[in-house]
Amino acid sequence: MFEGLDINKMGKMMEDFQVKAKEMEDQSRNVILTAKAGGGMLEVSANGIGEIIDINIDDSLLEDKGSLQLFIISAMNDVLRMVEDNKKSQAMGMMGGMNPFNMN
Repeated sequence: MFEGLDINKMGKMMEDFQVKAKEMEDQSRNVILTAKAGGGMLEVSANGIGEIIDINIDDSLLEDKGSLQLFIISAMNDVLRMVEDNKKSQAMGMMGGMNPFNMN
């Protein structure tokens, strides 16, 4: 089952993978993703690793607490989905589009 398995090559592959993963995280810090809610009256921005970095609120929303809360929740959920999609896309790019779990 493990015939021809070169442990040294596997170790090097793991090292390369860790280096690429670190590079990907560093690049992700510079990616800015923005989601809008309420017709653009509220914007939430996050970097590629999921840190919320900015929230812009139109002044007219400050008088409508209920709508403001809903828009914040909506925009936060949207931007976090965008972050996850970006991470998946980067990971697939790093693996060359190959599925490591495909046993065929």
